Amino acid sequence: MIRPRPEKKREQAVPAASKILPMELRVGDRLADESGEWEVIGGPYTTAGGRIVHARVQRIDQPASWEIRNWDAFKRISVKRASAEEGKR
Repeated sequence: MIRPRPEKKREQAVPAASKILPMELRVGDRLADESGEWEVIGGPYTTAGGRIVHARVQRIDQPASWEIRNWDAFKRISVKRASAEEGKR
């Protein structure tokens, strides 16, 4: 008896708010912490042999100010990612 082929798993889209590894950050992702809401304006990069991840971010309410934030590479962080439709507007 021949079994039907299993369907290939499709890539799962990242939900609007999820926990990701810092190296998976993209420009436009939003982070929130005790000091306010931040938007990623520069791609992530690592130092210390890949153990620390850095990304340039700016405050949503103060676009002229920016800073470099850092995270442990193996700890997940909560982000809000803009959907593809929002990016086209």
